[in-house]
Amino acid sequence: MSELVLGLDTFGDVPVDDSGVPVSHAVAIRQVIDEAVLADQLGVDVIALGEHHRPEYSISTPETVLAGIAARTSRIKLASGVTVLSSDDPVRVFQRFATVDAISQGRAQAILGRGSFTESFPLFGYDLSDYDVLFEEKLELFVKLLDEEPVTWSGTTRAALENADVFPRTESGRLDTWVGVGGSPQSVVRTARHGLPLMLAIIGGNPARFAPYLDLYRRATEQLGTVAHPVGMHSPGFVADTDEQAKELFYPAYKVIRDRIGALRGWPPLRRAEFDDEVAHGSLYIGSPETVARKIAGAVRTLGVGRFDLIYTAGAQPISARTRAVELFGAKVAPLVREILEG
Repeated sequence: MSELVLGLDTFGDVPVDDSGVPVSHAVAIRQVIDEAVLADQLGVDVIALGEHHRPEYSISTPETVLAGIAARTSRIKLASGVTVLSSDDPVRVFQRFATVDAISQGRAQAILGRGSFTESFPLFGYDLSDYDVLFEEKLELFVKLLDEEPVTWSGTTRAALENADVFPRTESGRLDTWVGVGGSPQSVVRTARHGLPLMLAIIGGNPARFAPYLDLYRRATEQLGTVAHPVGMHSPGFVADTDEQAKELFYPAYKVIRDRIGALRGWPPLRRAEFDDEVAHGSLYIGSPETVARKIAGAVRTLGVGRFDLIYTAGAQPISARTRAVELFGAKVAPLVREILEG
């Protein structure tokens, strides 16, 4: 396996200031840029920004914020996590990421997905009954665009293209592109069919239960004659100086957002015992640098993934605590994960 990639992922959650008051969306976006700059300075491999269209989150256009980060950083990879391709135009998505790639001198990375929220569909005039065909067709077009040659394509979800040139082109000749998957076997096989890297969203339960999906991806690429890239995973967590501090900082805001979203999806309110069990045995990576590093290393070993991204914001955590979490991840967690895995 090539060297493990370790990244940070944020949805642009609106944090609170030192007095506990939520900041504006504008301040929240600038805070994400500052955190990405810090991550770059500390040697974190990737910063990934989610796309959302809800009041709790500040980032609706990851590429725009990534361009701002590109201008202030020098080495960190700039990813979306994910871009909701189903409710966007593949040509425009490619153009925006190719532009970020130019600004950053080749550091842009598109992670495409269907998204775990549906607000973007009515917002941009798409019918949720077309949920599957929208992603299927648009991903097919996007894969054609990656060849950076004139494209001929037709489908039911947008106007056909006939020998169309799309600009700008990247300096490398191919935009780094992944597919984010939440756990559908069909999505895993689709990703394998297109020969793209797979990013698994593992947000609950023991990560070992996702092992069959990695096996499916590798078997599918072999049968389809495509490339089996190193698989990535991302999971939520939080790092503080001690285990107790991390849990007490994270839990109150996490419960608020978890219950708010859960009410829309028929989930019962989150109980503290359930939270503690997920921290101990599931897919919440919360604690001191040592605790989080050992848990990440364990998941990487169990699944054999080549990349781990920590979703380090979930709810309205204080700005100072978020900044400290980024600092601890870059300075302590990432080096310790690599040390454990090399041992």
